[in-house]
Amino acid sequence: MAYLPQIKVTVNFTDGPVFGYPFTLDSTEHGILGTNVLADNAADVIDVSDQVIKISTKGGFNLIQDNFELSTASVRVLDPDGTWNPQNTLSPLFGKLLPLRKVQISAVYEGIEYYIFSGYTQAYNYSYPKADQVIGYVDLECTDAFRLFNLANIAAVTGAADGQDTGTRIDKILDTIDWPNSMRLITTGGYETICQDDPGTNRTALQALQMVEFTEQGAFYLTTQGSAIFRSRRELMALSGQNPTIFNNDGSAIGYNGITFALDDKLIINEASIQNIGGVVQSVFDADSIATYFPHTLTQQNVLAQTDTDALNIARNYVATRAFTSIRIDSISLDLNTPDYAAGTIAGLSLDYFNTVQITNEAQSTGAGYSTITKTLQVMGVDHEITVDTWKVILTTSEPIVGSFILNSSIYGVIGDPNHLSVLAY
Repeated sequence: MAYLPQIKVTVNFTDGPVFGYPFTLDSTEHGILGTNVLADNAADVIDVSDQVIKISTKGGFNLIQDNFELSTASVRVLDPDGTWNPQNTLSPLFGKLLPLRKVQISAVYEGIEYYIFSGYTQAYNYSYPKADQVIGYVDLECTDAFRLFNLANIAAVTGAADGQDTGTRIDKILDTIDWPNSMRLITTGGYETICQDDPGTNRTALQALQMVEFTEQGAFYLTTQGSAIFRSRRELMALSGQNPTIFNNDGSAIGYNGITFALDDKLIINEASIQNIGGVVQSVFDADSIATYFPHTLTQQNVLAQTDTDALNIARNYVATRAFTSIRIDSISLDLNTPDYAAGTIAGLSLDYFNTVQITNEAQSTGAGYSTITKTLQVMGVDHEITVDTWKVILTTSEPIVGSFILNSSIYGVIGDPNHLSVLAY
């Protein structure tokens, strides 16, 4: 027997980027210490869960661009009485349907709430009923805060200074655009790279943040609850050694209903040239890879690291981990409407960026026998396609984006690894 999670969608019409209900005295729902946000007045929040008939969310890590992309959501809300018609002057929402109102999507399953998306309205696409029996609806087109970061132009970074670690520099950029402290997950210390002073050039806040991300070889992204998170290179290496959630198609673990393979050259990097601001270009190449695949070059200038050694290490890491390629598993899809699929449903709702998965696919080959592939990968994207009676989750996967050598690991602790997964990284 299968039952789908209960969807929850709220729209918050108050100004500002902070999600959640403010703390309100004498409220059984919004007066919970440790849960609700201290604020001056009650938020103008509408729960539209029972009117939603379709949701699509997309986002994750772009392996080609080598950074996290803007996440998006589209939410279709039925509107039988014209409440969501932006031109309806009698609607209680008239004048409130503005861009950049907060939308949050979550799912409740077996008593646990899992957040799927937190973002801001970009457009209200209203469809008018064309006949008496047709109900109008509005599509709420939403993006996460990466769009806000990309709209904010900056020059000098307030409080930037030579000798800051990358985590501190991320905080200073967020300070410059007044991003709330309550929506940051930036740990103190543990970052591997020291920055030089900010160059003070005109750019977007997102460009500034992503350059620090590249300098650290870490990860900057937004959580499903809307907070900005920055992970150090050391954190990413540690995460690649997690115990995996296991999927296969033979019935012995969590099943999946679709899988995407790829064997191509789009992720190959066999030449890398990295240059700090004011530094000397540091170049690394792999002659065997170039002879096999022809040159595939990565060039990055204006890196913020203090030393040329840091730039050289970045170049070495790229070439060491991406000079060769093999067949990939780019994604698997989960059908949450599958009977007796509790483990799959929980995995589809809870797996997040950098969680480890082991995927096995056994496929019939020509003639007798089967071909089997098993990969241990990390989740780098989670997309949802939801209707009233269907729920599909697509997990985008990849090898770890930062190479590492993990002692006692059968995957990342192999000396002379022919698969180039075990890398002595800096």
